[in-house]
Amino acid sequence: MSIELTVTAKGQVILRQEVLAHLGIGPGDKVVVDLLPDGRVQVHAKPGLAITELFGALKRPGQPVLTIDEVNEAIAAGWAGER
Repeated sequence: MSIELTVTAKGQVILRQEVLAHLGIGPGDKVVVDLLPDGRVQVHAKPGLAITELFGALKRPGQPVLTIDEVNEAIAAGWAGER
């Protein structure tokens, strides 16, 4: 299947909705363009982060690890103006 796109006066190409849907991307998502031999390009969606990649992102060496209950207590104390 081929889809024809038009280059604007600014040298930009707008991907049509069916292309975006095929790539599974929407507003704010990123695409990657690979420049291939013979003037060809390959376009694909840039993979996002899996939630599991964020686990431990806020951990700092030497700081205690808090339980969920301890975190919730700290939040409640903050909202109550106790901290």
